[in-house]
Amino acid sequence: ANAVVVSAIEGMAGVGKTQLAIHAAHELVRAGHFADMQLHVNLRGFDPEFPPADPSAVLEAFLRQLGVPAQQIPGSGDERAAMFRDRMRDRSALVLLDNAADEDQVRDLIPSGPACLVLITSRRSLAGLDGASPHMIGAFSEAESLSLLMRIAGRERVTAEPEAAARIVEYCDRLPLALALTAARLRSRPAWSLPELADRVQAGRLEAIRAGGRAIRPVFDSSYQALPDVAQQLFRLLGLHPGPEFSAGAVAALSGSTVGEATEALELLLDEHLLQQRRSGRFELHDLLRAYALDLVGQDDEAVKEAALARITSWYTHSVYEALTALQKVADPPTVPCVSDPAPLDSHDAALAWLADEETNLEHLMSTAAASGFHDAAWQTGRSLYRLHSESGRDADAVRVSQMAAESARKAGNRPAEGRALCNLGWTYAELGRRRPGAYLDMAEACMRRAVDLCGGAGDEHDKAYVLNGLGKVLGEQSKYAEALDSYGAALTIYQKEGDRGRIGATHCNIGTIHFKRKDYDLALAHLLPSLKILDTPEADSFRIVIVVGNIAEAYFLSGEYDKAHSYESRRLALARTYGYTLQEAESLLNTGDIHYALGNITEARKAWTESATLYEQLDNPRAAEARHRADAPDSNTASARIHRLDACG
Repeated sequence: ANAVVVSAIEGMAGVGKTQLAIHAAHELVRAGHFADMQLHVNLRGFDPEFPPADPSAVLEAFLRQLGVPAQQIPGSGDERAAMFRDRMRDRSALVLLDNAADEDQVRDLIPSGPACLVLITSRRSLAGLDGASPHMIGAFSEAESLSLLMRIAGRERVTAEPEAAARIVEYCDRLPLALALTAARLRSRPAWSLPELADRVQAGRLEAIRAGGRAIRPVFDSSYQALPDVAQQLFRLLGLHPGPEFSAGAVAALSGSTVGEATEALELLLDEHLLQQRRSGRFELHDLLRAYALDLVGQDDEAVKEAALARITSWYTHSVYEALTALQKVADPPTVPCVSDPAPLDSHDAALAWLADEETNLEHLMSTAAASGFHDAAWQTGRSLYRLHSESGRDADAVRVSQMAAESARKAGNRPAEGRALCNLGWTYAELGRRRPGAYLDMAEACMRRAVDLCGGAGDEHDKAYVLNGLGKVLGEQSKYAEALDSYGAALTIYQKEGDRGRIGATHCNIGTIHFKRKDYDLALAHLLPSLKILDTPEADSFRIVIVVGNIAEAYFLSGEYDKAHSYESRRLALARTYGYTLQEAESLLNTGDIHYALGNITEARKAWTESATLYEQLDNPRAAEARHRADAPDSNTASARIHRLDACG
């Protein structure tokens, strides 16, 4: 065969598509097939609470599993699909795409290697998917249904009451999931007769048929009611979790239990097939079971739900702060009460891994917190997410979370917090304005002016200085240099009164950027070098150090001191890679290429420019064309051909 084999397993909810696909996958791997790689994802095509999984995000996860470093993963879906096909071309791999919404969702997730097998499950026909072999899965036959009932509830018990067993099969409509769950309850109730259970199932049959997606609700009820009280409570609360998957730590916070107790309860739910686990330490509810849990918890006392939401929002808000701290990002600690101990993130690697797992949940958390009235948790989580998005060059994400944070802060009646969120929004608009001239700088200035009003009116000098610093950034981008220096100077005065060394150093850096724009490189260095001296401490904010070191390298470059420029740029590049600052890495590589070119190292220059272009392309950054041009035509470059600029510190 010269093409990948694609099998589409189709049928109604609860018919056993996922179980069949997983069973087939396990048997194939156990037999020695597809040993190179196995990839599995729940595409959430029919989740009542969350949108279908974004194919681009799925491709990112697949590429990570294939060993592609995060900074090398392209930004666009088409490029990710191309890289995925390339990485899978010579592999013997099995790909399971579970719960697909439609053909479009899975088209880019199919590898091109002829040694690959793709199994797709969906409730919807995938007839429009080229090359796919459809396999329609219907309900069990009566014999198959009785066999499943016997295997779970016990052969002797079922054969002793054949008429009642036939009734159970009929009332469950021979649906495998309904039969399995009903049989599990029968097994847990040794005193029950089969006729008694058949009567119970019969009572809910019409309701189940009429409920569409809830067609198997009576079976879910039977399974749920067979759980111990603690597991029942936890299962209900899982309906309140804001994201599509969760850890034992998050569930412990949600339920107010210890991590050990939460883990034990989760294992029980796994045994009863009320949870799924696709990778170690992460759990998820099936689409229908999530809806079921949400309906159950909706019947609980409001105080119980409010307490659970307070615990989980607090846990995420404090945990993301701990992650920032572990990554040497200086941040204001949350003011929301720390109801449950945050995730233990005491190392750089642990923080990066936690953020990779929880980033989607954190955005869902913001929405859930805001909708539930926990506005302080929403804007404080948004403040943390803004830093992560902004520092990695993900401007669209930074805009979105800043807008959400500003709205939550407004509803909380916290004017300084609203001002700071608007300042963050304005900062991002200013960054967009540098790369895509247009209305962005006007939008940035409007945000900053409003932020100054909010923070100045509230009388909070610290927050006022924060937004004055942001206003200086915007004014500098608008070439209003005198006004920018005034704004930075006002911020510096406040920080000096407070003794905030980190922000004093950052503001000196920003003042240096204005002198740089005026082409006074000596005066720029007169602020940048002291800035680094102030900031360069073991507890320093890693991103500020990256910015200042890069700025010094640029100033030395345009002063013609190429060896000094190379020394500082090398440090910037190493830091950017260590802390995952992809945009800064791209900027640094572009500058490194210029330095090598100025020193006569043409081969090294082309290599750096090429790497820079690749990273810019992944970020969908317009500077990709500039970097690519320099790599393709190095002889056309001169020391002043590029637009040189410095970055301000937030």
